[in-house]
Amino acid sequence: MTRRDYIDDPNAPQANALVPAASVVVVNSKFEILLHRRRNNDMWALPGGVMEIGESIAQCATREVLEETGIQVNIEGIVGIYSDPRHVFAYDDGEVRQEFSICFSASVAAGSLQASNESHEVAFVPRADIESLPMIESIRLRINDYHHMVKEAPAIR
Repeated sequence: MTRRDYIDDPNAPQANALVPAASVVVVNSKFEILLHRRRNNDMWALPGGVMEIGESIAQCATREVLEETGIQVNIEGIVGIYSDPRHVFAYDDGEVRQEFSICFSASVAAGSLQASNESHEVAFVPRADIESLPMIESIRLRINDYHHMVKEAPAIR
């Protein structure tokens, strides 16, 4: 299923679903950030996804990271809460989603990098290389918010 992101676009379709979700900034011992290249839009993103009934939002975050990247994580904190109604995702099945997403910070507990049915590339990426990757602005915002939180380097563009 393909996905198209609309951010501040007056021609965007109207949202017809509000979905709770989690994303995760996973940092390894070299301070590189775990990213995956999504199959549905070919953009680099933080691992994350939709919360399922019967799980907490933190369980959703750890499950999504493992499913999408092969990495088990320890949740360490909250980067931020993201719920911009001007950012919607349109899917080819007709769903137009406004997400309510909590972004967590986490460290690596175990596992090895593996692509999934949702991603065709997975990597720990040095901060300096993130700027050149194709990525939607809401993901860059979360990465910048993480770096601001830990008082690291200036914002990426």
